[in-house]
Amino acid sequence: MKKMSLEIVLILITIGLLAGAFSGFMGVGGGVVMIPLLMVFLGYSQHQAQGMSLAVLAVPVTFLAAYTYHKSGNPIDWKYALIIASCFIMGGLIGSKLALKIDQVILKKIFALVLLISAIKLFFSK
Repeated sequence: MKKMSLEIVLILITIGLLAGAFSGFMGVGGGVVMIPLLMVFLGYSQHQAQGMSLAVLAVPVTFLAAYTYHKSGNPIDWKYALIIASCFIMGGLIGSKLALKIDQVILKKIFALVLLISAIKLFFSK
């Protein structure tokens, strides 16, 4: 696990805000936004990123799934998860308000583009 530096805290805040904003904006956050960002900016493995995504959403729905990842040798830094989760709430509010101002047809196209970019990035990464 990485040391909690100012840079790491800023990355965690950014991931939380983006995941929350996309969650409120398009109903996505963990799998589509948070996991790739954790892998790119914090160097997490796929399993660590999936576990962290679950940890962020842990209260109470996915706690046991996140804990299973944690105990299987893919440790979760619970302090990181709490920072992202806190910002996820604020980002969700911002994203949902923005989504309500955008026409449904445009919103569907944005959603499709986000999914396509994520799929291409994950498909061609090692």
